[in-house]
Amino acid sequence: MEIRIGIANTGRELSFETSEASDAVKKSVADALDAKASHLNFTDVKGNSYLVPTATLAYIEFGTEESRRVGFVA
Repeated sequence: MEIRIGIANTGRELSFETSEASDAVKKSVADALDAKASHLNFTDVKGNSYLVPTATLAYIEFGTEESRRVGFVA
């Protein structure tokens, strides 16, 4: 699933793919925001880890969990 995160006062967004289920990611984000955590932690499919401060979080966009097609589509 692709995740795109917008951070306030930043010209670029953070975009990466994760192997976690959409519901699990949404729940962890909601739990962190409810608990007023200082940051969110994400891990992508390559093993890279991202810490995002919740104070400057503008938006989080969750992509589809559909895998990419390979080859030609008729």
